[in-house]
Amino acid sequence: MAHISYKEAIDRINSLNIIANTKKVFLADSLNHILACNIKAFVNSPAYPTAAMDGYAIKLQDNNQKVFNIADIAPAGSVTQVEVEQTTCIKAFTGSLMPKGSDTLIPIEFVEVKNNQIHIKQEVDIGYAVMKVGENYKKDEILIPKGTKIDFAQIGVMASLNIVYVEVFTSPKVSICSTGSEILDLGESAVNHSQIRSSNHLTLEALTHKYGCESIMLGLIKDDKESILEAIKNGLNQSDIVVTTGGVSVGDYDFVKDIVKKELDAEVIFQGVRIKPGQHIIVAQKGNKFICALPGFAYSSTVCFLLFCLPIIFAFRGGSQKLPIVKAKAMNDYINQTIKTLFIASDLDYKDNIYTISNSSKRSGTSAILTNLLGDVALAIVDEESSYKKGDFIDTILLR
Repeated sequence: MAHISYKEAIDRINSLNIIANTKKVFLADSLNHILACNIKAFVNSPAYPTAAMDGYAIKLQDNNQKVFNIADIAPAGSVTQVEVEQTTCIKAFTGSLMPKGSDTLIPIEFVEVKNNQIHIKQEVDIGYAVMKVGENYKKDEILIPKGTKIDFAQIGVMASLNIVYVEVFTSPKVSICSTGSEILDLGESAVNHSQIRSSNHLTLEALTHKYGCESIMLGLIKDDKESILEAIKNGLNQSDIVVTTGGVSVGDYDFVKDIVKKELDAEVIFQGVRIKPGQHIIVAQKGNKFICALPGFAYSSTVCFLLFCLPIIFAFRGGSQKLPIVKAKAMNDYINQTIKTLFIASDLDYKDNIYTISNSSKRSGTSAILTNLLGDVALAIVDEESSYKKGDFIDTILLR
């Protein structure tokens, strides 16, 4: 199967028919969930003219009038039956309904009170310190669109609308396993110098949690066809997405690709993408479940998870989320000598409203160098057979 371009791979993922499920959660538990419906105002806010601060409600007809008799007090939460007349005022407080007949609020600090009268020391314009009907929002206005990630402000607005339960998209469950007879788990002792410590499964588990999904750890699997097959089957039974690392290249012990295509009879969305890092990758679908078989090198598997697994995760949540891509100014030249799309770990800075990227401090070598993702890092995108020069503005994926 010929390798396809990065753009075609993303187009195939975006065209997948993924069923996005929803659930209702208590408003206080909705933080970081993705909203599954539009939140619309069913009333004006405020519904009536309202005092914006503490002061005295008056009818401002004659700017020359300086003295008003205090006719009543209207605390917030109460409604006075007394009507403001030309020569009277009513003391109001922040959030109080403006009394009938009034059109302006004189702040407390603008008056002097003597013998149950206010004497205006500083004049204001008509309508001063009065919140108009619908100033916060108007009836039938969409306040929070479907697909929004719920943060503190969204919770506050929904609370003001008396929304107790909110409909959100459910996040997919993600099963993770790393394959390879040479890899060791945390705390496991090496028996020879060819063994290496596995970081892939824990890195991908951390990414899974970072993007709001529950993970199921399938563990480290030796290069044994039956064991790998059993692990992937277990993952498919328990989760929506199974992510594996290793076993997708062309070696004698690279069993994962054959298991996905032959043993599991999954529909291969694509196998092999012209990218660096991580050209050996398989994305397959079985029903409404997905298998993402990633390379074994640490940097490759991490970048491929970001590029290909995250869009599938986002699709399960309605498809509104995306990794942010910005234009960043290159601080050095970069020559692409391949026919692949490159994703280059670059130091990121933001100054004077401009993002800048530089990869001059990054280590060069294989796709195993995960330390290149330490620090304030972004991924510069270099298209096939394309390069960039210092000063060019490059599409760059923000990771933080």
